[in-house]
Order: sequence, then C-alpha cells, then structure tokens
Amino acid sequence: MSQWYYSDAERNRHGPLDGADMAARHRSGELGPETLVWRDGLAQWRPWRELAHDLVAEPGFAAGPERPQEAQAGAAAVPADRQTAPAQPQAAASVTAAPAAATATAAPAASDLDDTSAAAEPASPYAAPRAGVADDTTVVHGFEVVHVGFWKRLAAYMIDSLLVGIAYYAVSMVLTVGLIGFGMSSASGLSSAAWLENPGVAIAVLMGVVYTCIGLISAAYYVGFESSSMQATLGKLAVGIKVVDADGRRLTRMRALGRWASSLLSYLSLCVGFLMIAFTERKRGLHDILAKTQVVDRWAYTGRPEMQRRDLGPVAIVVLVLGGLLWLLYVGVVLAIALLPMFGN
Repeated sequence: MSQWYYSDAERNRHGPLDGADMAARHRSGELGPETLVWRDGLAQWRPWRELAHDLVAEPGFAAGPERPQEAQAGAAAVPADRQTAPAQPQAAASVTAAPAAATATAAPAASDLDDTSAAAEPASPYAAPRAGVADDTTVVHGFEVVHVGFWKRLAAYMIDSLLVGIAYYAVSMVLTVGLIGFGMSSASGLSSAAWLENPGVAIAVLMGVVYTCIGLISAAYYVGFESSSMQATLGKLAVGIKVVDADGRRLTRMRALGRWASSLLSYLSLCVGFLMIAFTERKRGLHDILAKTQVVDRWAYTGRPEMQRRDLGPVAIVVLVLGGLLWLLYVGVVLAIALLPMFGN
C-alpha cells in the first residue's frame, strides 16, 4: 500500500497517510486541487488534481498529462510479471509507472512495486522522507529570486542578538562566579592573598575566558542554524528569510563558519560591511561577498517562488518599531545623565 504525504499552505508536511486517509481529507476539504502531494516512487511533488483520480472519482480531478521520460523509464523498470496486468488508461499508466523509475536506484523493493524502502530525492522544497527523514533541501532554479534588503535583515539580527545576548549574560555570570571562587580557593596555584593583590591578572583571566565562551556561543548559534536544514537562525526564520550559497544551496558547515568569521570584519570596519547590504548587487554585505553567500526569501530556490515577499512583513515591522523605541529611550537616558550636572548647577 502506498504512503502519501501532502503540504499545507504553511509548508507543513503531513503524512504518511494511506489512501483511505487521503480520500477522507479530500472530502473534508483539506486537499484542494493545487495542494502538493507525494507518494512512494514519484520523482517530484505533484498537484493533488493530477493524482486524486487514484483514490477519488470526482469531476475536476482527472489524471495529469503523460510525462514521456517517466513513462519510458517506468516501462523499463516494471518487472515482466507485472507487465501482463490489465492495461490502464494512458495517463494513469504514466503515474503508476513513474514510481518504478524513481526507485530503480534505491534500496531493493519490497514484494509490492509501490512499497519501497527509499525513493529518489524529489525536485521540490518539500523533500519527501528518505530513510524516514528529509535531510536535504533540493534547489529549484529558473524562477525569480527575491534578495533580502538591509531593514529586514536588521530585524532578524535584532532578534538573534537578543537570543544570543541572553546566553552571553547567563554564561558570563556563571563563569564570573566560578572563576572568582576558583581564585579564592587558591586552586589555580596562586594564594588567595596573591589573587586579591593582583586584580589585573584576575580580571584578564576572567575576561579572556568569558570572551572565548561568548565567541564559541555566537559561532555555534550562527553556524549551527545556518548550515542546518532550516538554513536560517531563529531571527531569520521569524522574518521569513534564509542564507544560501551563490547557487542557492544549503551552506556547508565550513562555509557557514567562514561567513561567521567574515562578519567580524564587518564589525571591525565600523559596521560599514553591514551597510554595504543597502548598496550592493544582490544586497550582500562584506561577509556575504567574502563567503560567497546570499540572503534570500525563504521561498527562493523552491518550487513555490510565488510565495516570496518583497515587503518587510509584520514581524520585521514590529521588531524594527520596538527596536527604534528602545534606541530612542536609551539615547534619552544618556542625554539626561549627561545634562543632569548642568541643570544641577
């Protein structure tokens, strides 16, 4: 029995489901004509209207057009004892023959042709399970790509900075307390008196350890998320963007690490490297240029390019407004403190 999957409007994948479940969801309205579905053996995700005829008999859900390559490959892959089965309509045959072609190079098939232990990677952003888990993202070229500008990326950066900052302060507090206790107990080889008499040494050791840990936290966060299947940090996910290489592919660990290390140069350039995003082709900062990466809409390089957004989006707008208000509050407090002596006199 074939296992089915489908993707809803939020790009959430549902399945595996059997034929009866798919028919029930069709009747309940969860499956529309354009809903993308996949079943064992298909080379790519297809609209439900092209495959629904396998499970439901209803006007408007006829078999899709025959795909010559799939039909020819399928005919070659079907065992001889299966070729004697009653002939099916030409369009339907192309659908049922395709699974054989798609699974020809996969693990050995089970007794039923439709039940396979693995399938070829679909050319779709909703990669169907391979060994139970979709661990790769297929790149789809040939469509317009929306590159993300300065303000939307700033909103993502503000979210990420907040999250990483929380981790920074938590680790700093733990390390500070731990190192002070470590020094006071003379476990470092210095007597407690020497530790107290050399605050410069203590502060240098403390700051060195703290900043090393901060760097490790930042690298782990950005490298880990941007090279993952999500292709984005939590801040980027919130505003609907992702990081890819020059060809739209998922970043490797080393490229993601190189991008993070290059971002340090953007900081050292007094943030000019970040401001380049507003003026360069494909809206790339200095670190993007050095690492050969680009930041694009989360639907870019997928089979759903029409879902890309050019506007900021509600999340980015809210974050930027709140960030602007906090910045104004900070500037106001600093000015008040600076001018307070003048008014006091």
